[in-house]
Amino acid sequence: MSRIGNIPVSIPDGVTVTVSKDNEVMVKGPKGELNQLVHPDIRVIVEGNELKVERPSDQKNHKSLHGLYRSLISNMVVGVSEGYKIVQELVGVGYKASHSGQVLELALGYSHNIFFEIPKEVKLETITERGKNPTILLESHDKQLIGQVAAKIRSFRKPEPYKGKGVIFKGEVIRRKAGKAAAAK
Repeated sequence: MSRIGNIPVSIPDGVTVTVSKDNEVMVKGPKGELNQLVHPDIRVIVEGNELKVERPSDQKNHKSLHGLYRSLISNMVVGVSEGYKIVQELVGVGYKASHSGQVLELALGYSHNIFFEIPKEVKLETITERGKNPTILLESHDKQLIGQVAAKIRSFRKPEPYKGKGVIFKGEVIRRKAGKAAAAK
């Protein structure tokens, strides 16, 4: 039994959810608008200010799709009403971040700077304070897109386990390794 799929999604004030005939769920809210095409076997029912997702049978495939689409729709509702925010830090000597418009410029210890264009749906902000690590703030109503952008930024310089340098998420704990022991004489 899918425990996640059976939980109804509550729809807050200011958010409208519509389901088209071809099983496409459209969610509109103050932060934006999102669409999700749902598998034909899964039914999405909107009753008042609640949304329910139903499956036709207890097959393994239907159970997995049931929980998946319930989670995706829930993420869409939260995104258009509250939005999502990801904070990343650049840990390392000489690491810098700046932006002009939607282009993020990163200096991550390579021989060249990295220029990365952020999609227009994601709001970008960089903070550089003296004595603190440079910070990148990402805000969006689309959880999938903001996660993908954050993962791409992190892939430019993944945190390494010896010194902990790299692009890390705020509050993330990097598992550290001991360095090479000194040679015995």
